[in-house]
Amino acid sequence: MTRVILAAMSGIIFGLGLAISQMMNPAKVLGFFDLFGAWDPTLAFVMAGALAVAIPGFWYAGAMSRPVFEDKFHTPTHTRIDARLITGSALFGAGWGIIGLCPGPAFAGLALLRIESWIYMAAMIAGMLLAARVIRSRH
Repeated sequence: MTRVILAAMSGIIFGLGLAISQMMNPAKVLGFFDLFGAWDPTLAFVMAGALAVAIPGFWYAGAMSRPVFEDKFHTPTHTRIDARLITGSALFGAGWGIIGLCPGPAFAGLALLRIESWIYMAAMIAGMLLAARVIRSRH
């Protein structure tokens, strides 16, 4: 039960951070990518703030023998850089640059009934299902 409460609290804090920083607003994100127009550098400050919290957190976690509420750390097992990773990363970046949303802010935007979040999530789910089908057909 403690893990569920902590996970919910983490999600709420993350969502609040997205809302306060306006990262759920696609226009704000797209303004960051508009380098030769009306550039809005605030996303860089949001990222710097996230790094200021994350870097000491990762350093501290690396010194721990195990997490506080788990038996072991769950780290990625697939560490190879391959065509699938590069393609997925490029599609993610292109989608983020085109619409100004990524999964975290889009998911948080569902609670605010933002239509662009609902469209984004539907398209993301459709893309995931299509990708799974293509991958299955190749094996």
